[in-house]
Amino acid sequence: VQLQASGGGLVQAGGSLRLSCVASGRAFSTYVMGWFRQAPGKEREFVAGTSWGVWSGGTTYYADSVKGRFTISRDNHLNTAYLQMNSLTPEDTAVYSCAAKASTRIATMVDEYDYWGQGTLVTVSS
Repeated sequence: VQLQASGGGLVQAGGSLRLSCVASGRAFSTYVMGWFRQAPGKEREFVAGTSWGVWSGGTTYYADSVKGRFTISRDNHLNTAYLQMNSLTPEDTAVYSCAAKASTRIATMVDEYDYWGQGTLVTVSS
């Protein structure tokens, strides 16, 4: 599985961005998809995850820091996962990466994911 993330950019505090992660290969719908971020000088951290088949009974999970502001979703027909980010703050500035794991259980640890896309930079100005 190859992942390609996009959608980052510069936005003012309070603004919104939507990140996309396109996956190649088959069986996308059976993969757990996750979004992580890494701010300068900090370790990579979990942001959000979605199990397969959100629209047919799957689940989502969010880090406390983004709960209520970010929404993860997926379109299995397009092999794409999304991260809608609203009410952005400068603390959200980071390189955001998408990841996939061949499992039904959402994971929050970096080493639990099997595949990674390149990062996309999100910069939030105050």
